[in-house]
Amino acid sequence: MITNQEFNNRRNQLMSLMPNNSIAILSAAPEKSRNRDVFYPYRQDSDFFYLTGFLEPEAVIVLIPGKNNHKYLMFCRDRNIEKETWDGRRVGPKGAKLKYGADDAFPIEKIDQILPKILEDRGKIYCSVGKNLTFDTLLTGYVKEKRGNAGSTSSTSGLFTNLDPLLHEMRLFKSLAEQKIMQEAAAISAYAHCRAMKNCVPGMYEYQLQAEIEYEFTMAGAPSPAYGTIVGGGDNGCILHYVENNSKLKDGDLVLIDAGCELQNYSADITRTFPINGKFTAEQKMVYDIVLAAQVAGIAACSTSNRWDQPHNITVEIITQGLLDLGIIQGNLSELIEKKIYDKFYMHRAGHWLGMDVHDVGNYKINEQWRTFQPGMVTTIEPGIYISPDNKDVDRRWRGIGIRIEDDVLVTEDAPTVLSSDAPKTTIEIEAMMASK
Repeated sequence: MITNQEFNNRRNQLMSLMPNNSIAILSAAPEKSRNRDVFYPYRQDSDFFYLTGFLEPEAVIVLIPGKNNHKYLMFCRDRNIEKETWDGRRVGPKGAKLKYGADDAFPIEKIDQILPKILEDRGKIYCSVGKNLTFDTLLTGYVKEKRGNAGSTSSTSGLFTNLDPLLHEMRLFKSLAEQKIMQEAAAISAYAHCRAMKNCVPGMYEYQLQAEIEYEFTMAGAPSPAYGTIVGGGDNGCILHYVENNSKLKDGDLVLIDAGCELQNYSADITRTFPINGKFTAEQKMVYDIVLAAQVAGIAACSTSNRWDQPHNITVEIITQGLLDLGIIQGNLSELIEKKIYDKFYMHRAGHWLGMDVHDVGNYKINEQWRTFQPGMVTTIEPGIYISPDNKDVDRRWRGIGIRIEDDVLVTEDAPTVLSSDAPKTTIEIEAMMASK
């Protein structure tokens, strides 16, 4: 659990990066309509949560560096017994101060009167434009109210500054508390993958395996997936972001499951591929072992002596050589890699940052150069081979095999730590797990 002290330290660190005559303003994520008067389950904006831990909509925070007090202000919904009876409890301004450490807090209805005055003498306004267009319009309106036409965005390129580069660089490095939560999220997700392996039988539907996965999430205290669960049986495993999950699982096919829970707003992201009947065919095993070798080598490359692109480059070389060895492609290894022939079978990068967002924030390059791994970064490593069922250039016995293996990897001063290591991934481990039903 992230403590109030850590949230406070984050705010102070951000403000230390800002000039004293500046101000940072962030709005909570808006509620999103599902249909008519029904809303999707609310999920707080990751940047807003990172600085506050606050979970309600209709809120705005203001950070004012250079002040000894009243530097962290919050606008939020006021207490309202009638609305709370219908829609759930609210913290209210008093609770924002007591529970979330705000120096001062006001009802959101008063933002029109209070915020323009605060903005009046600020030389720089840090904000994240584009997340909440309604609030963006209000903010520019507040500036215009006090500064006239000088407050228009077209004439104040130096006034509004993108907050994301400062904040997202902070988010890239996970604290010990964040690492602990992500380890737990990965463990829950790994057990869910084990549950799917144990309960998988030919004839069931993809959505039934999805239910097994998400049941395990909920029972372990992580009621929300970090992203839409992917369960692709047979040919569907060759679709990278397959979402239908409505096909029957066939004897002799593989099933690819890409699923991770969200715990305390932090994501896990794990992919496992296994035989629906519990036994790999010879062809499936040969392709699988290539992907596994690439993934193991990619994980080992997540060290502080390497750049972020090096795990990908290693997986490309191993996968291309493996496809050559199987006769699926022909030619010279170096030329095939240079011409990106592997793109037909491995069309994505080896991984991405992981954190509160499943594709988390943080630059992959600095000054156009791939950045070096540093302790506290968390990345996925997820190579794959996808042989389309429609690829007539490949022998029929290989067609329709889609395999991806993905783990969550914490970079440390020493060897990388695989947070999701509880999910079996060798063919022997998987077959043993499936036989233990």
